[in-house]
Amino acid sequence: MGNRLAGKTIALTGPRKAEDMVKIVGKMGGAALVRPAQGTVFLDDEKVRGDLADWIGSPPDWTILTTGMGLDALFAVSAEMGAEEDFLDALRRSSLAARGYKTVNALRKRGLEALVRDDDGSTSGLIRGLAEYPLRDAEVVLQLHGDPAPKLEAWLAEQGAKVRKVLPYRHTPPEPEQLERLLGDILTGAVDAAAFTSAPQIRNLAEYARRQGKLEALIAAFEGPVVAAAVGKLTAQALREEGIARVVYPSGDERMGSMLVELARYFQTQDA
Repeated sequence: MGNRLAGKTIALTGPRKAEDMVKIVGKMGGAALVRPAQGTVFLDDEKVRGDLADWIGSPPDWTILTTGMGLDALFAVSAEMGAEEDFLDALRRSSLAARGYKTVNALRKRGLEALVRDDDGSTSGLIRGLAEYPLRDAEVVLQLHGDPAPKLEAWLAEQGAKVRKVLPYRHTPPEPEQLERLLGDILTGAVDAAAFTSAPQIRNLAEYARRQGKLEALIAAFEGPVVAAAVGKLTAQALREEGIARVVYPSGDERMGSMLVELARYFQTQDA
């Protein structure tokens, strides 16, 4: 991988595969600091069972699916309940909307097709697709991953939809000490970039900075010496929603390695 990150220090905010990412940064000549901005993610099994029972008993007019991993988890729980076919039937009886190619693939492997999907892998793209359909008073089940989708939820409320949210996974908050270290590293320029792999990491950091009265300073740091890197479009969108305009992310596959390659490319361009 050469020395494409030589002299650069990268803050890694994701808890998953942190060791692997440290090795990749090292092989690219850089140094990595692990600064988790997200706590543990776990399946909220009891709550999901209740939500699935309601879903099967009262299929909605629309089902909006935002993650393939979440849909897979729902099918796994429905199988444990002995209700996988009932859940599949409930989906067949609903108009389906999907965000992201992984979600579309999760539907297709079960013989289902989305009536609406995003045009660019983002929440905004999904909203553009849904805008063609009347949703006032429509019963909608919105499947999220483990945290809210404020832009999509607000838009659905504006349309007059009756929304039931299903969150197969839950995120526990990160340790405040970790957020303090991350924020300090960014504000002091101790890192050249912060790499984000999910929207909760960004929201946790921004909310912590907001409570400390340092959100504007955080945004200013990302406009100046520190670069915000995102694993893909959705994560990049979460950064922009917090006021961070300059975001580096891969335009193709949403992989951590691709994000680091794109970040190295950006630095090489700036340093040329």
